[in-house]
Amino acid sequence: MAEASAGRTDNPLKRLAGCGQAPWLDFISRDFIASGDLYRLVQEDGITGVTSNPAIFEKAIGQGEEYAPEIARLLQEDKLLRREQIYERLAIEDIRGACEVLKPVYEATSGRDGYVSFEVSPFLAHDSWETEQEAHRLWEAVDRPNLMIKLPATDVGVEETKTLTAQGINVNVTLLFSVATYARVLEAYLRGLEQRVARGKDIRQVAGVASFFISRIDSAVDGEIDRRLAEGDPDSAALKALRGKVAVACGVLAYAHLQEVLASPRWAALAAKGAQPQRLLWASTSTKDKAYSDTKYVEALIGAHTVDTLPPVTLAAFRDHGTVRQSLPGDVEAARAVIAEAERLGLDLPKMSEKLLAEGCTAFEKAFETLLDAVEARRMEVLGISEPIAPKLISCKDAYPLWVEETASCCYFTPDCEDDELIQRIWERDPKIWTGGREGEWLGWLSAPRDGLEHIKQYEDFARDVKAGGYTDVLLLGMGGSSLGPEVLKEVFGHVPGWPELHVLDSTDPEQVAEMAAKVNLAKTLFIVSSKSGSTLEPNILFAYFWAAAEKALGKAPGAHFVAVTDPNSSMEKTAKEHGFGHIFFGNAQIGGRYSVLSPFGMVPAAAAGYNVRGLLENALLMADRCNPEDAWDALSLGKGLGCVGRSSSRDKVTFVGSGKLAAVGAWLEQLLAESTGKQGKALIPIIGEAPGAPDKYGEDRFFINLRMAGEAQDPKLKALLEVDDLSMAPTWVDEKYPSYEIQMDNLLQLGQVFYLFEFATAVAAAMMEVNPFDQPDVEVSKVETRKLLSTCEQTGKLPPEEPFAVDGDLAFYADPKNAEALEKAAGGRTDAVSLLKAQLERVKPGDYVGLLAYIARTPGHIAWTQEVRHMLRDGLHVATAAEFGPRFLHSTGQAYKGGPNTGVFLQVTSDKAKDLEIPGHPYTFGVVQAAQARGDFDVLAARDRRALRVHIRGPLEEGLKKLSQALQIALKEADHVRGS
Repeated sequence: MAEASAGRTDNPLKRLAGCGQAPWLDFISRDFIASGDLYRLVQEDGITGVTSNPAIFEKAIGQGEEYAPEIARLLQEDKLLRREQIYERLAIEDIRGACEVLKPVYEATSGRDGYVSFEVSPFLAHDSWETEQEAHRLWEAVDRPNLMIKLPATDVGVEETKTLTAQGINVNVTLLFSVATYARVLEAYLRGLEQRVARGKDIRQVAGVASFFISRIDSAVDGEIDRRLAEGDPDSAALKALRGKVAVACGVLAYAHLQEVLASPRWAALAAKGAQPQRLLWASTSTKDKAYSDTKYVEALIGAHTVDTLPPVTLAAFRDHGTVRQSLPGDVEAARAVIAEAERLGLDLPKMSEKLLAEGCTAFEKAFETLLDAVEARRMEVLGISEPIAPKLISCKDAYPLWVEETASCCYFTPDCEDDELIQRIWERDPKIWTGGREGEWLGWLSAPRDGLEHIKQYEDFARDVKAGGYTDVLLLGMGGSSLGPEVLKEVFGHVPGWPELHVLDSTDPEQVAEMAAKVNLAKTLFIVSSKSGSTLEPNILFAYFWAAAEKALGKAPGAHFVAVTDPNSSMEKTAKEHGFGHIFFGNAQIGGRYSVLSPFGMVPAAAAGYNVRGLLENALLMADRCNPEDAWDALSLGKGLGCVGRSSSRDKVTFVGSGKLAAVGAWLEQLLAESTGKQGKALIPIIGEAPGAPDKYGEDRFFINLRMAGEAQDPKLKALLEVDDLSMAPTWVDEKYPSYEIQMDNLLQLGQVFYLFEFATAVAAAMMEVNPFDQPDVEVSKVETRKLLSTCEQTGKLPPEEPFAVDGDLAFYADPKNAEALEKAAGGRTDAVSLLKAQLERVKPGDYVGLLAYIARTPGHIAWTQEVRHMLRDGLHVATAAEFGPRFLHSTGQAYKGGPNTGVFLQVTSDKAKDLEIPGHPYTFGVVQAAQARGDFDVLAARDRRALRVHIRGPLEEGLKKLSQALQIALKEADHVRGS
């Protein structure tokens, strides 16, 4: 670094002030500030500002040793810091230090000078919302009035200049290469000031600069000239005469535009209110061509209302032999002649300007990535880590037949909304892309990854508390979105050694509740009661039961062993406070349950189980960043594919196949798809857990989604299905390949990306289907019916009586009058199980699906039974099958079964309870609640004119299930015989 001038009275740098120009330093580093070198430059050379950029920080932090001790200290305080966080803490400390050095200049000039620039992440150059958020975050983090937030002169950067200026944030707009771009930047500054005035805000302390990159213009133009000279261009003489002139000409014309604006009545009105001019800042004033003087660009552009930010070498050169003269405004006509000559010679300056801007953004991105890699290397060295953990994008691939491609390509979401506009409007929370209702109030999930990372310390502190508490188990009590996401995390990540084991209970079946109570160590269990509203029946009665059980096991009030995850001001918050819960975590009230896995509803149980919450959220944020209007191809492709099939009930069976542990993702995905799209007679009908079969067992109505680990072979049966295009291999109704979408993960933390991808794609699909993806009206109707039945029980001590329309031994058959009449007629008056089941199966048509709805304990044995039955039905009827357990599916696929197309044929299974469980403080038992839920579910199915039959098993459950399975097998064979298949 060049030394400051030791008190020279003829120092050219200090004389610049007399011409109205401020010399700034284009350099920053920790040692340079700490050693007093920056202070000496301010005092002895008249330096009045500092600029920084990713390339400067990359050299300072990434290539030297001065930051190594500080990085080690930060990691000693918090070993979970990410590379981005480490960099930001280092950079903010440097920026603050420089601001303090320049504070006397700022105060002496009444806020006209003394600024330090700090650039937002270069990766946000084309993201308006994220740019604004980061600008505010950095402004607040540095917390110095002489800070300037630096933005690139992209379309987003120009627009945000107006927005941030209006909000009172100082802005340095960088990477300007043309007068036209400068004019837009200056206009944005003016509009920002005017908006601020209109709001009654003070504009006297709002400053701005527009950074015009000078030498890079000549480098680009001269490079093109040299290429043409080498080729013997006929205009060689004219081209040669133009070398080294275009950049200064651009600067002169930019300055002329500034002078014109400052002389206008518009500016006079702002100046009267104390406005500061947006100064032109000459950047890149070091010469790149050795044929030019090393002070060429500094000397040529000296004038009032300008700044020249000098790299150390150029600063030393100008101090040593620079010539100070008032070179601006310069010869404007001569400058115009230079630009006109360039145009005459075919030098496309606008195109060069666009290229230079793109290259500048890319260069800053590369420098920033190199910087982060260097920080990561330091981090790994300190922590003794051998492998980096920076997230990597999942691999996505669609394989759509022609009809999907054509439908997707010609689909407009609204008459004036194409693909990129749709994505933009989702981020803008515009409800009109769906139904124009209240959708905009339910888009908090868009920022869930970033919100989670901003509060990561809360999760990590909680995790440490849980581990220190000596718990052996974590039991989550919830339903629907509160339980399905955590269940996926449990199945995928399993039990982490040294941490409590996570369990999820989302059933009112007394056998399942009792089994869970016996499975965990009640005295060493942390209970997480998860409920957004606090009014959901199941979490409340599960809480009542396990509070009493824990109190008995501990011999005291167990409040410290309970955690609530709920929305602010909910009844659950009140309950938690009254009972002295150890922790209360608040969700975002603008996130619906099925979109909440990346919010506290998913991350709190993950943290308690010792899972890598930070890694999950970082991966989710990576996907969120990809879901921008310019780069949202993965989410758009998946969403439009789903939207295409969702618009037609003949092709709407979304069949999810996950390999190994990833199969568990299906339970979460089916709720997301079914509840978001299953309404107004439309739906994506999710089919999960159905093992791939032979091609001749399928209809044409499938859309396959395959999730697997990279390097893992695709299921051979699924592979055969996706390759079907020969009519001799498949049913005659298959006329093309099945549409499919494949996702490959390199590591399990990428599950965070998968969650976010599906959430965004579902929102896109719902826009195509013209439904509100954030309500669930039919779920609410089922709850109402259940409450009516339980109210009767509270008053009379039992549920309302009901009579089966047929009985066969231990199997009793129930249905509403319409369904009962249709079944009795089809059975020819016979009331045996086989005849009635055969009649129900004969109601199934091509394109339908069969829903097996079992209100029994979800045990491994019962899961195996439902799988055996559903595959038997799939293979015999050639239709999709759903195997669900009640009541959990009521908060999931139940919405699509009732609100979607009338293509489902349902077989509900209920049973007597061998042993029931009392619910403390309630007048009914778990068995009664489950029975009421089943009856309420059936009543709504019937009210929606669904083809439904309920089979109730009296006596021993396992014997009844065996008998039912045998009867179905016979009925299926006879039904096939009747259909002639």
